[in-house]
Order: sequence, then structure tokens, then C-alpha cells
Amino acid sequence: MKIRSLVSLFALSPLASAIPTSIESRALPLVQSNLLRRVLLRSNLLAKSKTLEGFAYATPERNRVFGSPGHNATVNYLYDQIVALGDYYDVELQPFVELYTDGTATLKVNGVDQEAGLFTYSPSGKFTQPLVSVSNFGCGAADYPSTLTGKIALISRGSCEFGLKSARAGAAGAVAAVIYDNVDGPAFAGTLGAAVRPEGPLIPTAGITLARGTALKNQLTGNATLTGDLDIVSIRENRTTYNVIAQTKGGDPNNVLVLTAHTDSVDEGPGINDNGSGTIGLLEVAIQLAKYSVNNAIRFVWVSAEEFGLLGSTFYVASLSDAEKAKIRLNLNFDMIASPNYKYGIYDGDGSAFGMAGAPGSGEAEKLFQDYFTNDAGLKWVPEEFSGRSDYAPFADAGIPAGGLFTGAEDIKTPEEQALFGGQAGVAFDVNYHQAGDNVNNLNMDAFIQNDKAIAHAVATYGRSFESLPPRTPTKMVKREQRGRKTGHRHLDRFLLVE
Repeated sequence: MKIRSLVSLFALSPLASAIPTSIESRALPLVQSNLLRRVLLRSNLLAKSKTLEGFAYATPERNRVFGSPGHNATVNYLYDQIVALGDYYDVELQPFVELYTDGTATLKVNGVDQEAGLFTYSPSGKFTQPLVSVSNFGCGAADYPSTLTGKIALISRGSCEFGLKSARAGAAGAVAAVIYDNVDGPAFAGTLGAAVRPEGPLIPTAGITLARGTALKNQLTGNATLTGDLDIVSIRENRTTYNVIAQTKGGDPNNVLVLTAHTDSVDEGPGINDNGSGTIGLLEVAIQLAKYSVNNAIRFVWVSAEEFGLLGSTFYVASLSDAEKAKIRLNLNFDMIASPNYKYGIYDGDGSAFGMAGAPGSGEAEKLFQDYFTNDAGLKWVPEEFSGRSDYAPFADAGIPAGGLFTGAEDIKTPEEQALFGGQAGVAFDVNYHQAGDNVNNLNMDAFIQNDKAIAHAVATYGRSFESLPPRTPTKMVKREQRGRKTGHRHLDRFLLVE
């Protein structure tokens, strides 16, 4: 199948004529958790992951960034795999257009290279100007000194959106901004979130690490003169990309379980853990589910352009009427489920660990996974911050219960987590996060198969009954009294909107 700008995939493939418009009576057994889990194989997960890697490596860019040949091949592959199952699913492509940006950023301060990262949606610009430190986190206009005009603003990450910092700096007269991280980590960047802001003009914006930023700020505090040579080359183009949507023809269409995973990578690599693992994990469950019947409809939504700020999932949720949203009993999202130095993270739907709760039903979804890992799989787990930093966020913002699993990104595994899950303390959960090394060799197949079986358990449980969930009451994510240590992952930092 070749991607075309039509919504219905039935019009896109010669296979379409073989697919009836209404499901035929089929004598399929009702789905059961143990039976669905049993047919999931590591070999199938690995083989399909190698297919995605092949799509990336067949292109000069060696990635699957949205709208690229590697990503388009991924979309085609998902479509072909689902359509090959015959009349079990209704399948759609959902096209949308988003602004793609790429480029380079270099920063030298008094001749020393700062290994800067580029912020998505940053304008281009080349400047040699003094650095000026901004007070606090640069979220308020008063944080920017009057001496900033014509200079480069040095701003700490924290408390507000990166785009707001860039706009505030532009409004204060800065020609460029350098945002430094507020936690230890590798090369740092994010997204400005949009091409324009009401608070002021977005200016060329680069990111540097906490260590480099702190060193520069300390020198400025000591009245040193620092001159920055900043060169940002930004490429911007509109790209058409696609969400892939497959819903069972059987099951109650007024009570739907929606499972999401993003299909795109960053520019730097093939993205096989992030998020080929979630993509393939859902695909394999969808393939095996076709052997069973369901009481409630199951909808798989593979969303595009997550790495540019949850664009595909945001577009998808916005496309739904209120009546269609009300039919969704639960969204479960799977993003990075095979990290090499993994943990088993379950999103904190009830807010008991991190103080942020989802709509009613989110806590029950969390408990389903907790019980599964404890009682069925015999595995330890930890709560994961329900922060809204992956594709469940647009669902949660629409008042739809949400949850999911996560095995860790660039955050560092603690000794306590090592005791629970093995691996190496003091090392990132995924040392190849958003790097060229995120290929099939980066997958931990133990974590991959265990998480995929957990997905199958959820699909089978809710495919049979939603009795464990409360009635749908649209409620947005809410703050709760914080009872635990707030750490959480920073999965979207490469294209992160906020601190």
C-alpha cells in the first residue's frame, strides 16, 4: 500500500474489495487473558522490530521521523499487516499536516564549544553577542533585565514552557536565547511548541547541559564578560503525515478501549525502543486478538508526530465529537516498553504517588496493571508520574481515563530500582535514548515480552468487560495531595513543551 491523502484505507488498497462492509458471523471464542498472552512470542516482536529498523536504514537519514520515507514505510507496514487479517478490523488512515523543523545549533562561549542542542521551531540566526543571565526561571517579564537588548539571554529550565522563555526574551530585546537544563543529563534541547507566541517574538533558541549552564551563570555572577558565538540553521516545511486507526468490527462500539503508541522517531536515529517497541507491541497484540471475539470494541491508534509535541494524538482527539469521546471508556498508552536498563513503570492514575490523578477510571487501570505484574507475572513495579508527557495527555485533557506502561528513558536508575529490576544503578534506563544507537540491539527482550503480555491482559480484560471501571464522567487531570517523591521521567525532553 502506498500512502495517499484519503482517510479511508479501504479506498487505498486492492485488498479493499475483499473486505465486507459489515462483519460476518464468525465462530470465534471469547478472548481470554491467558490464551492471548500465550501466543505472544519474543521472536515475532524482534522480527517486526527489525522490519522497522530496516525502514530507517534504507534511507540516507537512517531515521523514521514523521513524514520521512522511513516513517511512511512504517505507516504502510502497519496498514498492510492489519488489512491482511481480513474482516476483523475497520481500518483508517487519518491524514494531517504539521510543521516539520530540523537544523543545527552551535554555541561557543569565549571560544569554548558548549555542545548546544536545537529547539524545535527555533528561527535561524547567527550572532556574536555578550551573554546576560536571566533571573529565576525566565517565566515572567520582570525576570529579564533592561540590559538584555541586543544580547543573548541565558535562562534556566524550569516552571514554564520553553516557548514562553524564548518569547519573553524576545520581548525584552534579546537577539537569541540559551536555555540550560536543571538536572544532570546529556545534550539538552526541547520544543518551543509553536512557530508563534502571543507574549513576544520567538528568537533563535539553543539548549545546553546543566553543568555548562551553571558554569556560565557562575561566571556572569562573578562579573565575568562572556561572549557567545551562536549559529542556528533551522529548516521548516509542512509535511502530511498519518495516524493509523484500527477498530474491531465486533464488540460494543459504544464502549471502546483505545490503545495508543506513537510511530515516529526523532531525527537522530531509527527509534526502535522509542517507540518501535510500543508500535510493534500493539501490532502483535492486534494480530493475535483477531483469533478471538470481544464484548467491547477495541481500537488501536498508532499516532504520528509525537516527537514534535504529541501532534498526532492531539489531532486525533480533537477530531472526535463529544459523543465519540464519551464512547471511550479508557485510553492506554505504550511508549518505550523495552528499555535496555529497564524498570516496570505503571502510570500513577490515581495520583497517590505523584499528586496528579486522571479522570475516574485511571486509578482502576493502574490497579489492573499492578495486580497483573504482582499476581500473574510475579514481577516488581514502580509508579510512574502521570505527567501528561506522552500520547495519553490529549485523552486525559479531554476527560478520558488513561494509563499505560513505561520502562524509562534518559533518567538514571537508582540503587533501589536496581534492587527491584536488576541492571545497572547510576546508568540511564536507555543510554541510547534519542540517539543513533536506538536500534534492535537496544531492546531488552525480557522487558518487551513482559510488557506486551501486560498489554494483552488489559485488552482481554476490557475486551470482555468494563465492570471494574466506574461510569464515564468526563473529568480532566487534577492535582492531588502529593504523597510520594516527585521524580518522573522526562521522555519528551527532546521535544518537551514544559519543564
